[in-house]
Order: sequence, then structure tokens, then C-alpha cells
Amino acid sequence: MKLHAVVPAAGVGSRMQADLPKQYLPLAGSTVIEQTLGLLLQVPGVETIAVAVTDGDPYWPELPVSRDARVLRAAGGRERADSVLGGLRLLLERAPADDWVLVHDAARPCVTVAEIQRLVETCNEAGQGGILAVPVHDTMKRADSDNRILETVPRENLWHACTPQMFRLGELADAIAGALESGFSVTDEASAMEHAGRQPLLVEGSSANIKITRPDDLALAEFHLGRRGERG
Repeated sequence: MKLHAVVPAAGVGSRMQADLPKQYLPLAGSTVIEQTLGLLLQVPGVETIAVAVTDGDPYWPELPVSRDARVLRAAGGRERADSVLGGLRLLLERAPADDWVLVHDAARPCVTVAEIQRLVETCNEAGQGGILAVPVHDTMKRADSDNRILETVPRENLWHACTPQMFRLGELADAIAGALESGFSVTDEASAMEHAGRQPLLVEGSSANIKITRPDDLALAEFHLGRRGERG
């Protein structure tokens, strides 16, 4: 099975309140994106990773991982979906459309190889795409525009969508392009596939697979990576 990855990394991470884009912030002896890419490069079968960064990004060329033979630089876009599509199109210049691709957030460095392998095996056996996700355990509330509770939403069958999300390379590129052309808001790769009429699989992952979004998340990511190191 041919397997590739796309990592959108063109965002600025304004909610981090930092001088650097969040993917370049220091984490556990390197940077957030180096932790993420180092993990993806350990996944068996991953042949190529397309990293979508902004034009003129001064930080990316300084990272040793940017010179890895399996890592390609793709053009980042204004929105996350644009960056993902840029990475997919770059891969399609080099790989068949029926190869599999993992799309993973640069700011999710705490996913494990075992989780990704479980996603890969599940999708490959089922012959259809899927995503890592975590079942909702908390009580869910729907609010109005003034943050007043409108209703309690039953949490049964609700999941937190995570990444990686895994689909056939050509099918995902077509789904995202079609969704963007129609004006549909693509919040993740699964939403584009749903818009195209597909029903991706949900593969349970770990709650440690956090997305670094706010300053406190860096310390939590450091904790999870430290625990992983202690377990060897």
C-alpha cells in the first residue's frame, strides 16, 4: 500500500499570542512542527510528506527536516483547505490518484505511531477513508449569540474530530476542490468527503492527541511527549 501525508502549516496561530507562528514554537527540544513531522516519518509505509507553508516563510528552510528527501514543500493557501489542496496536488504530480494520503495538523505533535497505524489498517481493510476521533464524554450545550444556553445536546454518537484523516489521494483532492468551488465551508477533510456523499469511518484515538491552539496547550503537549519518553 502506497501511503503519503499532507501537513498544512501556513497558519499564523494568532490565538497563541506569540511572536512566531505556532508551528515553529519550541517544544521538547525542537519545534512543534519538527515533533509532528518526526512522528509521521516513523509511520511504516509513509513515502512522501507534502508540507504546505506560506511563500517567503523564513523559518521553514532553517529546519533540518525541511531537507529530508521524503519531505516536499507545497504552496500554502489563505485557508487550511487551500493549503491541503495544494499539498494534494503536489503529491498527485508524483503519485497515482488511488494511493492513500494522511492529512495531519502541524500543531498535533502528540499523536502516536500506534494510533496512526490503527487508522491505516482500519481504512485499508474497509477500503474506505476515515479519521481519528475521540468520543464526547462531557455534557454538550448549544448557545445563542450571547452565550446563553439554548439546549443540552445529547452526547451519544458525538465525536471530537482529530487528525490524521485518511483518504484516497485523488478522491480527496476532487472532494475539496468541488466543495470550495460550491462555496461549502471545508472545516476538515472529512467534511469535504461528506459533502461529496461519502461516510468516512470514525477510528477511536487518544485524548492526548491535542491540537496546540492556546498558550497553555504547549505545556500540556510537553507533558504528553515527556510521558511518552518516560515509557520508552
